[in-house]
Amino acid sequence: MQEDPNNPNEGEEAVPEPEGATETIDTDYQVGQDNIQPKIGPFGLDIHNPVFVVSGLIVVAFVLLTIIFQDAAGPAFEELRGFLTSRFDWFFLIGGNVFVILCLALIVTPLGNVRLGGKEATPDHSYFGWFSMLFAAGMGIGLMFYGVAEPIAHYGTSMGGTTVEDGVRTDWAPLGAAEGNEVEARRLGMAATIFHWGLHPWAIYAIVALALALFSFNKGLPLTIRSMFYPIFGDKVWGWPGHIIDILAVFATLFGLSTSLGLGATQAIAGLNFVFGLPDSINAQVILIILITAFALISVLRGLEGGVKVLSEINMGLAAILLFFVIVVGPTLAIATGFFSNLLAYGQEVIPLSNPFGRDDDNFRQGWTSFYWAWWISWSPFVGMFIARVSRGRTVREFITCVLLIPSVVSVLWMTAFGGTAITLINEAGMSQIADAALELKLFEMLNGLPLATITSIVGVVLVIVFFVTSSDSGSLVIDTITAGGKVNAPVSQRVFWCTFEGLVAIALLIGGGLGALQAAAVSTGLPFTVVLLLGCYAIVRGLMREPR
Repeated sequence: MQEDPNNPNEGEEAVPEPEGATETIDTDYQVGQDNIQPKIGPFGLDIHNPVFVVSGLIVVAFVLLTIIFQDAAGPAFEELRGFLTSRFDWFFLIGGNVFVILCLALIVTPLGNVRLGGKEATPDHSYFGWFSMLFAAGMGIGLMFYGVAEPIAHYGTSMGGTTVEDGVRTDWAPLGAAEGNEVEARRLGMAATIFHWGLHPWAIYAIVALALALFSFNKGLPLTIRSMFYPIFGDKVWGWPGHIIDILAVFATLFGLSTSLGLGATQAIAGLNFVFGLPDSINAQVILIILITAFALISVLRGLEGGVKVLSEINMGLAAILLFFVIVVGPTLAIATGFFSNLLAYGQEVIPLSNPFGRDDDNFRQGWTSFYWAWWISWSPFVGMFIARVSRGRTVREFITCVLLIPSVVSVLWMTAFGGTAITLINEAGMSQIADAALELKLFEMLNGLPLATITSIVGVVLVIVFFVTSSDSGSLVIDTITAGGKVNAPVSQRVFWCTFEGLVAIALLIGGGLGALQAAAVSTGLPFTVVLLLGCYAIVRGLMREPR
C-alpha cells in the first residue's frame, strides 16, 4: 500500500496474520503497547520510548562530537579499527563460518520445509522483484566500489609474494601468495575476492532475515530484532534485555549503512570528476550526500512499492546492461572461462581462507576479511529485516537457497567481469593507471579502457547514486520499524528523521576521518552484534523445530 504523505498516521500495511497452521507464541505483549504518541507541530509520532529516545540521543551526540572534534576523531577511529580487527579477527571468522554451516544445514534438513507466514502463505512478490530488492539493498554500492579495486589488490599483492620484517609478514597477500606467478596470482586473487562476496556475507544476511521472518510471520511477534530472542529470554525480552538488543541493532544498522553511503559518495564524486571535471573534495562529497539524501526522502514518501521497489528494479536493469556491455566488449572468452575457473578456485580456497587459526597472513585476514565480516554483520539488521519483509510466503529451503546461492553467483560473475577485465587490461594493454588509481577511481579507469567510456562512466555514477538512494530509503524503513517497537505502519515522519540522520552520520564520519572512520564505525558496531547473531542461531533452530512442516 502506498503511503499518503499528507496523512502522517498512514503507513505500510501491518504484518499480516499467519495463513494456515503455525506454532504461534503465546504472550500477552501487544505490538506497540510500550509506544508513546507525541505530536510535534503537524507531525504525529508513534515511537518505542526507550529504544527511540536512547538511540536518537546517542546518534545526535555522536554527530555533534565528531564534527566538533574532527581533528582528533580521525586518528581515534583508525586506532579503534586496528585494535578490533587485530584482537578479534578469530571471532569474526568463527562467527562467519557458523552462519554458513547453519544455512547449509537448513537447506538439507526437514526444517527447510517450514513456510514463512504459515503453511498456506503465498509469496508477496515475483522472483524478479524479490531478487531486485534484496540485491540492491544488500551489496549494490559495495560491488560498484570494490568490483574492480579488490581483485586488482589481491592479484597485485599475490604477485609481489611475501615479505617478512622482524619475524612478522608485512605484505597484504592472501594465504601464501604466488610470487611472480601470474596465473596463480590471478587464481588466488579472484578466490580471495569471491570469498568476501560469496556465501559468507549472504549467510549472515540470511540468518537475520530468517529469524525476523520466522518470529514475526509465523510466531506472531513484533518485527524487531528482540523477537528472535524470545526462546531464550521469554517475556523478559520485552524489558531492558530486549531494549539493549534493539538499540545495538539501530547502531549497527546506522553505522553500517553510513559506511556504504560514505563509500558511495566518494566514488560518485570521483566519477563526476573523471567524466566532467567537477571538484573532488570533502565539500563536494558533503553536498552530494545532502542532495542524495533529499532524493531518498522523496523515495521514503512514496513508500516501499512506489519508492525502493521501483528504484531497485531500475537499478538492476542498468547494472545488468553495464555487466553485459563489459562482458561483450571486454575479454569475453577470458570472462566466460574465468567464471568457472574462479568458482573452482573459490571452492578450493574457501576452507583455507575461512580458517581462523595457524595463519601468518595477518594483514589480509585482519585488514580485509575481519573488516568485511564486521561490515556485513553491521549491515545484517538492515538487510536482514528488509529481506524478511519482502520474503513472506517462501519456504525456508527456497528462502535460504535463493538468498545464499543466487546473489553469490551474481557476485562471482560481476567480480569476474569487472575485476578480470581490469587485470587483463593491466597485463595485456599495459594500463597500469588502473592499478595506480585511488580505490574510488579504479572502476572508471577500467571503463576508460573499453569503448564508450564516457557513457559507461555516467551509467556507473548513476548506479552508485541510485544504490545510495535505495540503501538510505530501505535503511530508514528498517531503523524506523525497530524504534517503533516492531510497528510497520508507524507515521512516515519518523522515517524522514532517520533518513536525514543517516546522511548526517555519513557526513560526520567523512569529515571526522574519511574512509578509516567509516570502516571503524562498521567494525565497532559489528563486534557486539556478532554475539547477538550467534545467540540468534540457537533461537532459530528452536523456533523452526516447533513449526509444522
